[in-house]
Amino acid sequence: MIAIPALDLRGGACVQLAAGSYDEEVIRIPDPVGVAVAWRQYGFRHLHVVDLDAVAGRGNNAPEIQAILGATDVEVQIGGGIRTRESIERFLSDGAQRVIIGTRALEDPDWLLEVSTDFPGCIVVAADVRDRKILSHGWTRVQPKLVLDLVEDLNGLPLAGVLVTAVHREEAMRGTDLPLMEDVAEAADFPVFASGGLGSIGDLRALADRGVAAAVIGMGLYSGAMDPWAVAGEFSE
Repeated sequence: MIAIPALDLRGGACVQLAAGSYDEEVIRIPDPVGVAVAWRQYGFRHLHVVDLDAVAGRGNNAPEIQAILGATDVEVQIGGGIRTRESIERFLSDGAQRVIIGTRALEDPDWLLEVSTDFPGCIVVAADVRDRKILSHGWTRVQPKLVLDLVEDLNGLPLAGVLVTAVHREEAMRGTDLPLMEDVAEAADFPVFASGGLGSIGDLRALADRGVAAAVIGMGLYSGAMDPWAVAGEFSE
């Protein structure tokens, strides 16, 4: 399994948000490129970049994303408010390996079929989940479809994977929803990326044991709860 540090962007800075909030920042680092370089120096080979301003419709952090892509040799996946083919093409041409699509992927399956076919192995579908129900639009709407039903619909598409965030486990880094992640990994015929609630290297080992391909880690690394050297050493590939 691969461990992937999260790098969330807002107002040109790298931030970590309070659990369950899109507005309350707990950590703010003004040099996101420096953060990206630091994760590479620890030994991580992948990076998860999300533009929170684009998610909220409050502009974007395009210059910072381009700078991050140019600063390291890690594989970068980018998400946040991506709803057009042109955006996908731009990020991939700028050097990203994968593009993460949330809301539009959930609401426009014909479009998802088109872009996943045209960009095979490059699209990750993001599913924010609470009680196995899918949330969208920044956690403000509950979709009628359960996450395992979504996975069944996605099977057969040439996706890079599905990113499942256990929103209900974000608080206090008490571990992710292992039964959920195990069920998704068993149901999916593509890689599963897990996030939400990860606070220890034991959490990562438990996900690996359940067939999860990658784990996206935010506060667990930024708070120091996890030793980045140890995590990168055990889960770099």
